[in-house]
Order: sequence, then C-alpha cells, then structure tokens
Amino acid sequence: MASLNLNEEQQKAATCPLGYNLIIASAGTGKTSTIVARIAHLLKQNIDPKEILLLTFTNKAASEMLSRIASIFDDKVAKNIQAGTFHSISYKLLKSLDKKIMLKQPSELKTLFKSIYEKRVFLNRDERSKPYDGSYLYDSYSLYLNTKQEESFTTWLCEKNESQEFYCEIYEDVFEEFNELKKQYGYVNFDDLLVLMLENLKTNHFDFKEILVDEYQDTNPLQGKLLDAFSPKSLFCVGDYDQSIYAFNGSDISIISTFAKRYPSAKVFTLRKNYRSLSPILDLASKVIENNERIYEKNLEVMREEKGMPPKLLVFDELFTQYQYLSEQISNSKNEHEQIAVIYRNNASADGIEANLREYDIPSNRKGGMSFFDSLEVKFFLNSLTLILNHNDMMAFISIIEYGNGIGKASAKDIFDALIKLGNGDLLQGLLNPNKDIKNPYEKTRQRNIQLGLFDDFLELGSVSKFKGLNFEEKFLANPVIKHPKLNPKGAKYFYDFYLLFQDLKKLKNPSSIIKHISTSDIFNDILKQLCTKRATQKDGSINPNALELAQSRISAKVVLLQNLSKHYTDLNKFLNSMILGGSELSGTKGVNLLSIHASKGLEFKEVYIIDIMQGRFPNLKLISKGGSLEEERRLFYVGVTRAKDELYLSYAKYDKIKKQDFVPSIFLQEAGLIAKK
Repeated sequence: MASLNLNEEQQKAATCPLGYNLIIASAGTGKTSTIVARIAHLLKQNIDPKEILLLTFTNKAASEMLSRIASIFDDKVAKNIQAGTFHSISYKLLKSLDKKIMLKQPSELKTLFKSIYEKRVFLNRDERSKPYDGSYLYDSYSLYLNTKQEESFTTWLCEKNESQEFYCEIYEDVFEEFNELKKQYGYVNFDDLLVLMLENLKTNHFDFKEILVDEYQDTNPLQGKLLDAFSPKSLFCVGDYDQSIYAFNGSDISIISTFAKRYPSAKVFTLRKNYRSLSPILDLASKVIENNERIYEKNLEVMREEKGMPPKLLVFDELFTQYQYLSEQISNSKNEHEQIAVIYRNNASADGIEANLREYDIPSNRKGGMSFFDSLEVKFFLNSLTLILNHNDMMAFISIIEYGNGIGKASAKDIFDALIKLGNGDLLQGLLNPNKDIKNPYEKTRQRNIQLGLFDDFLELGSVSKFKGLNFEEKFLANPVIKHPKLNPKGAKYFYDFYLLFQDLKKLKNPSSIIKHISTSDIFNDILKQLCTKRATQKDGSINPNALELAQSRISAKVVLLQNLSKHYTDLNKFLNSMILGGSELSGTKGVNLLSIHASKGLEFKEVYIIDIMQGRFPNLKLISKGGSLEEERRLFYVGVTRAKDELYLSYAKYDKIKKQDFVPSIFLQEAGLIAKK
C-alpha cells in the first residue's frame, strides 16, 4: 500500500474492516486514490476480483481506477473486477442472465413516446391547467421512476399538480401503449435497466464480497434500492454531501446523510487534507458552504504550501463587456488553454463567452449542454446503423423518417407499422420487396376511443399521381406505403432517398465503411441542409452566412470524430453498445474549457472563471421556485469554486442591454466576503 502514497486518513479508510463504511471525501482530498487503495487491500486479503463490484458516476472514472489497479497487479486481475455506472453494470448483469434487451438512449425512447402521444386529442380541458406536452410528461415519468415507486405514476403526478388529474386517464393509456411497445421490441432505456435489475434481484443473487460506490452523494432512491437489493455483506461508499448537485435528476442527499442511521454498525471516515486548491481558494469555498447545514463535521487542511493570489472579483457595467474582457484576459494568460475553465450556472452564459473567444482565435471545448450523442446529425448515423442490425427497430426508423418534409413522428410511426405489414414482419422487406397481396397497409388495429383521445381508426390511401415528375424507380412507386395521405412530394423524395440508402447499406458490414457511405448519401445531405439552415436562421428569418459556415464545419467535425471512433471496431453491435453506454463521456476538441457547473464536477484546472454570478442567475431563482433549493445552488457554487487549483476569478455584470435588465450581485458573493452584506 505504501506505493500508493496514502496519508494516514486515506490509509485508515482504505484498510478498514469489511462492513458498512462511509468515507466523506471533500473536493481534492484524494478519493480516487483511496478507492484504488481499498480495492488493492481487498485483493491482498485474497478476495477474488470477481467478488468486487465498483459503481462509479461515469464509465470513464471506472476505467481510470481499473487502469491504476492493473498497474499494481496486472490486467487480468483488473478486468475481472465488475466496474462501471449503475446502468452499465445492470446492463452487463442482465445480459449475463440471458435477458433479451435492446438498450436505447432516453432521447430515442422519447421520440417513440411522442409518436404515440401526438395521436391523442384533448377535446375536454381543465380551465386551471393545460395538459403537459409529450416531452415534459416523458421526463416526469423518468423522474418518478428514479424517486417514488411505491405509488402509481398518476398519483405521484397529481400530488405535484392536482389539476393534471383531469388528463390522467389519457396519460395512463399512452404509457400503457408505450410500455407494451417497449416490451414487444425489447427496448430499454437507462431507467428501465435499473428497474429490470431490481426486479431480477428478487430471484437472482450475485455474491459480491464488497460493493464500492463512488460519488455516493448523487445516489437516487432507485439506485439506493438497487444497492440494498444486492444484499451486500460490505459497503464502501465515498462521497461528499457538499457536492450533491443532482436533485433535478432524482438524487437524494438524505441517502448519504442517513447512512449511519440506516446501518447501525456503520463507520464514518473523513478525508480532510486537500491537495488541489491554494489556501485562499479553499477559504472562500468554505465560507460559503458553511451556510448550509453541516451533516458530518469536517475541517479541511490545505496541503499546498504556496501562498497564491486571493480570488479576484470582477465587476462589469454590462453583460457582454464581461465576456469581452474575460476573453482578452484569457488570451494573455500564461497557462495552456486546456488548463483554463470558464464555468457557468446557465448554458445561455456560454454563448457569449464562446463567441468572444472565437474573436480572439482562442479554441474552446464546450461541455454540459447538448451531448455529442444527442445531436441530431450523430443520432441519424447511429439510428441508421441500428436499422442495419435490427430491421424492425421502430424508434430508429421514426427518428430518421420524421425529418422528411411534412411527415413528423405520428406519420412516421404509421409508415413503420405499414412496412412491417408489407414485409410480413420485416421492415426492410416491406420497403424493398413488399407483399403485393396487401392493398392497404394502413388499416388500424386499435379501436376509436374518444375518452382516451383516439380518433383515426383508419387512413384513406392517397394517390401516387402527386409524385408525377419525380424520378422514382417503378418498384418504389408501386409500394402502397407511399400512399399515406400526409406524404407530400418533398417528403416522398426524402423517403425515396432513405430507400436508396438502405438498398446499399444492406451490402456493407464494417462500421467505418457504413459511416463513410451514409455521410455521402442524398438523405444525409438533406438532413445536413435542414440542420445548418435552422442553426443559422436569425430572429428576423434571415440566414447568417457565418453561422451557416460554422454549423457546417461543426457537423463535419462530428462526422470525422464518429468515423475515427468506428475504426476501432469491426463488430457493428459492439460499436453501437459502446456508443450508447459510454458515448456521453467523449470530449470534443481541445481548447479553453466551457463548462456548466454539473459538467465541471470531478475536474480541476489551474485557472478558473465563474461568470454571471448575479442574483437570479446564480443562484437560479427560477429553478428554486420550481422545486429547487438555495442549499443546492450553494453546493453548485462550492463545486465550481473547488475546481480551481491556482487562480480563481468571479465575475458579474450590472446590466443586460439586450434584455434591458438590471442585476444585483449574488448572495454567494456576500457570503464569500467579496461584497458588503445587505
């Protein structure tokens, strides 16, 4: 253990007896080293690596810890340890039980859900409240799964907003149809993985001698139940209640705060020595966070002896003057761009700083907004690959076809159902070699039910004469699927390009070759034009040529990145699973790091700027009014400040000339002693 260079506190925690152990590890106190040392200790106690389960917040964190274990022992030992996120571990264990599941991104299943929801018509409405839109309803259901499962979804929903009870019968029917389709096709998203794992643990047992949990403060009730269902003989949980910042996603700070009560024999260890930040930075962070209730006492000790400059407050008369000044200061910094981070509470703040950095020719890497894998262009590629593997993947098909002119989600699902019929159960057969005996593939099986918002129980076929003049193959024109009444000539051309693409893709096997072929296809060119035009359209409806060029270059860069990722794989299935389970952790280009506070967690930088620290923005009073809390906003501020190693700049502006809005400085700046208290 000496080779790991542990201090006395870390050593004591890492070598504690088996049992229920909680390690309070504040920012910069070496929690990763302690976890690695704990695993090394277990292995030296002759515990089989297969009997160790490591649960981390990201798969990247698990990979880094296993890499360090491999350097102490060897690769074989490290590879036998089960390690990953709650979701990736659940996926692996369910697969080991021969469960037939097809993992989908939450955004993909949301597309399927909305295609069902958009068929509903709310004739009767409650004067007090409108029905939720499909996207919000889906997100609410996800939050419900991760928090309160003892009661029904609609009961839980009505507790939050009783006026929604008026629409619950339709909501219930939508979810019933949605869950039936998921079951039929074997679809699961990240929430479903945990629910399925919990269900399977009732009849299956995995004999882990110890379960280690990183970032324990961000555990949600569903994950907490899953931990209990494993019935671990020993738990080693590492976390910091001052860094619990995922309440919006269901995490519950009471899980870490009640650890000692729930496990009467529990031991609590505290790591107090901070190796990251200079003393003035840590002093500021401590001043602010001490305004939150202290759950477990801790007095951090700064281990770096350099004096360092105190955190600097920058005040500006106008919002964009702030972004210009900071960009100029960054351009004159002696630190490498990769060692500089600009951190913000709201993603809207990132646009101004990103644009100004560009003016100074400073490259930037923006994280914490839309994931690389949530971008529509990347999803198009992955959905196309999915359809090659599984012709009948409904969501992949809908996600591609809905972008045809005038089609949308509901009509895309109609076309999917019709192709399945025409192909006698195989979508691509229905597309390329349809059953000629089926004249109207759009006959409905569900009955009209006005009470449940269902009306169209059949579709009357249109005529192919409206496609006159379009250069379609006769075989394509003969397919009755294109007689959908809402399919216009532009939409039909888009669908025809899809038809041509999959005529070619069925001949290819290698992921890299497939991605290259898709990138040169007419249908992707159509998608490219749509996305670039939309992203370059200004408020007055005109197209900004610079923004258009920027959108095109960004999409091209993503295609190149995807192409490079695919070169490491020859098996299409393994490539797709890797992208879905670990894709969101991939970083983009190098440069100054532009990070939401949530995206900054776990990282550290020599030079840190936290911007737009105005009351209303940070703390975000709008989110507090919707169920957030000042305590969580304060923890977010603490996380942002403790990313800084050497230099910390805090900034705010007094006025936004575009919105004509005045600002006052954040309460956190008062608590930090940087401005006078009011």
